Amino acid sequence: MLIIGADYHPGFQQIAFCDQGTGEYGERRLNHSDGEAERFYRGLKQGGISVRVGMEATGFSRWFERLLAELGFELWIGNAAEIKTRRVRKQKTDRLDAELLLKLMLEGRFPRIWAPSPENRDLRQLLWHRHRLVQMRTRITNQLKALAMNEGKRCRKLWSAEGRAELAKLALAPWASRRRQELLETVGSVASDDRRINRSRRARSQQASRGVAVDDASRRGAADGTGLCADHRNSGAGPMW
Repeated sequence: MLIIGADYHPGFQQIAFCDQGTGEYGERRLNHSDGEAERFYRGLKQGGISVRVGMEATGFSRWFERLLAELGFELWIGNAAEIKTRRVRKQKTDRLDAELLLKLMLEGRFPRIWAPSPENRDLRQLLWHRHRLVQMRTRITNQLKALAMNEGKRCRKLWSAEGRAELAKLALAPWASRRRQELLETVGSVASDDRRINRSRRARSQQASRGVAVDDASRRGAADGTGLCADHRNSGAGPMW
């Protein structure tokens, strides 16, 4: 197996690698923008080489995680704070960081943490996007209510079609009228996105309930079957998550 310690950056990654079979060691810098990194890993796949990559938890690496999952390579995500404490030298360079990651993996001291699968991460992004839409809806609703109250009106349920129609009938000043039109158009767009995301979320929830959900380590029972039993006479043990 080829063990790779990758010091990941948004534009490139510095890697240090060791072949456990032959003992061969090397290091390399791989650029992301020109596709060099992707070609390197795909070349390993074509060569039939088993690969395990270790890197610190960081952002802007979703494409890289998807690539390794597609190629069937192992990806270990390490606790950045713990890795920092295991750095002996005060000097810090990309090359030394990659060598440290490789050394920790070879010695079995790599502080690995759980990371969601690409499918799990995609679902989380969907929920986060809907959360942002709800926040946007609240801000727009408050602005529309302010426009109505400044005209001595209290339009209820502005998020509904009836409420928006009631607000559209108000006689407003030219600037307020333009602002009202912009807000109403935004309301329609946000409402459409919210309904679409809700349908997708419900479909995924139904899929998960049928047992086709992604393999989430945090939702599995203990490997040795240990658990908690509320009433041993009437129920079985439940796994400790």
